Amino acid sequence: MMIEAIFYGFIAGILLCLTFGTVFFSLMQNSVDNGYRSGIKIAFGVVVCDAIFVVCALFGTAFLPQIDGFEFYLTLFGVILLMAMGIANLFKGTPRLAYPKTRFGNFLYYFTTGFVLNAINPINFITWVTLAAYLTNSLHYSHQERYGFMIASLVSIFLTESALAVFAHKLKRFFTPKVVLIFNRVTGVVFIFISLQLAWTRLYDPLIAMLKQ
Repeated sequence: MMIEAIFYGFIAGILLCLTFGTVFFSLMQNSVDNGYRSGIKIAFGVVVCDAIFVVCALFGTAFLPQIDGFEFYLTLFGVILLMAMGIANLFKGTPRLAYPKTRFGNFLYYFTTGFVLNAINPINFITWVTLAAYLTNSLHYSHQERYGFMIASLVSIFLTESALAVFAHKLKRFFTPKVVLIFNRVTGVVFIFISLQLAWTRLYDPLIAMLKQ
């Protein structure tokens, strides 16, 4: 059963990566513009965030410190980040396709980008909680089998997203400046749309409540 759990966990990780959300667009764009290493750093941030979600899904959130307004401020930061990235993509000029040298501090930037973009999507946490419940209640996995499934899923997510980053970079020669400019414009619109959607669905009511106090 452990081999089966690891196999299904690995498949689940691949499937979880094949969605066209903000992480996917950010990873692909940065891999094309800045090299595959930037995409791998984003993938690492995503996996660390997912690992936290997995721990919460398996053990509950009681052990986490209670920070008043944490979700609100995290969402606010994500909205600002997405809006800034979207506006930058819309108004920056034709990109240069030369591979830039890695600068000190880039790791923290890309890691944080992956972590925050993954964290602000509530579907991600709900997915891990649903998976944990399904493994326990429907498949009747033991504790060890659930751990094996989740670890395999996290490894699979990192490997799949790293492969996507390398794949995007390998296809760089097909991304002429005009094609990349169009891709950046589309990505910018996606980021701005999602930031506005997040602001409306998750920040509007808390802000109104704060103003009424």
